[in-house]
Amino acid sequence: MKAKTLSPYESSSLPAIVGGVPVRPQEQRLVFGAPVIGEEEISAVVECLRSRWIGAGPGVERFEREFALYKGAPYAAALSSGTAALHLSLIALGIGPGDEVIAPAMTFCASIHAIVHTGATPILVDCERSTFNLDPALVERRINARTKAIMVVHMGGRCCNMDPIIQIARRHGLRVIEDCAHAIESNYHGTPSGLMGDVGCFSFYPTKNVTAGEGGMVITADRRLFRRVKLLSQQGMTVDPWTRSVRGYSGHRVIVAGYKANLTDIGACLALAQLAQVGERWKRRHEVWQTYSARLAQLPVCLPAPVEAGTRHAHHLYSLVLLPEKLRAGRKEVIAALAAENIGTGIHYVPVHMQPYYRRRFGFVRADFPNAAWLGENTLSIPLSPALSEGDVSDVCNALTRVLGYYAADAKPYRSQANEIGVLAGKSVEPNIRRRVNGSAALP
Repeated sequence: MKAKTLSPYESSSLPAIVGGVPVRPQEQRLVFGAPVIGEEEISAVVECLRSRWIGAGPGVERFEREFALYKGAPYAAALSSGTAALHLSLIALGIGPGDEVIAPAMTFCASIHAIVHTGATPILVDCERSTFNLDPALVERRINARTKAIMVVHMGGRCCNMDPIIQIARRHGLRVIEDCAHAIESNYHGTPSGLMGDVGCFSFYPTKNVTAGEGGMVITADRRLFRRVKLLSQQGMTVDPWTRSVRGYSGHRVIVAGYKANLTDIGACLALAQLAQVGERWKRRHEVWQTYSARLAQLPVCLPAPVEAGTRHAHHLYSLVLLPEKLRAGRKEVIAALAAENIGTGIHYVPVHMQPYYRRRFGFVRADFPNAAWLGENTLSIPLSPALSEGDVSDVCNALTRVLGYYAADAKPYRSQANEIGVLAGKSVEPNIRRRVNGSAALP
């Protein structure tokens, strides 16, 4: 990509939060994680609405077939969310009260909620600072007689180091659940994400690389596990409403206390239109990723680690790590300054052991998982979307360069003319600017 000519909005090197002109006008603010919805998606949903079958039906069946084909999976079950996919997979694997599941401290809370909702206990493991992923070297020491499974989370679209994890699982007779919420397009040395363990769980939340509005998917090579997940997702009924309608069944049998966790045809049709474009959209995110890595290399941050040879990164998140020793401001100030430039950001994530509920329930403290804690305090995700133009990407880079340059520890303090005027009048301009800044976007 070639750098664009600077617009009037980029003419000042002073951050907008202290009186400079933002890199983008407010009406063109880059929203972090906004879904890419085109005419294909709109037409697919309208066609579904006009069919008058909007619950789980032919659209869901087709989506399951197409997603299984895309991933090379023998079986795929569409669900209402990625969280439901994790929860029902754990139940289908027979995990419940008294059991323990090893899982990463660095993940979104939904991964751990799914374990807790089965009655099992999550046993957290710290992450690698370089990848955000669970550290395989720390897993085996956490295994005991109650351990039944290992849950891995492919953070940001980068597959975990699965070879040693699978070896540990086999050695101890453990099941492996892959949380692939960020990793639809990922593979690890030729094996698609979701097919290295016993079950792979995907999310189609609005921020994901494929969205159904809300939705999830379980893929597996285990037919019994697949059938159990399908049964659990439809209230424990042996026949779903679409099959009853097509085949003329007048009743149904309930053989287990299941859940209402199916995907709808509306969501499936939206996701089908997205899945058809997943390859081209990945290529564009890959281009944006490469541009960021080239243009941000000299800033006081850690960039994402290079993609491991022989693997495919889904490029779901581009997460920087701020270096506190090289900055005279914290992440909160950096986020506010980028928001003043009309650049949205995200935080992925505040680790589980730093969340109030889990600290109360399990007595976690920061020092339990120091790598996850450090990353959780300093990480910052920037927009990464196939909808970003060259100008958008340049704006993000210019805003980061401006803001981090201003806050660099070795930068000379600068007082803007606007702030000088405010001080002479007995007030500071910065608080007023801060009050009209809207911060960052949604998490999952």
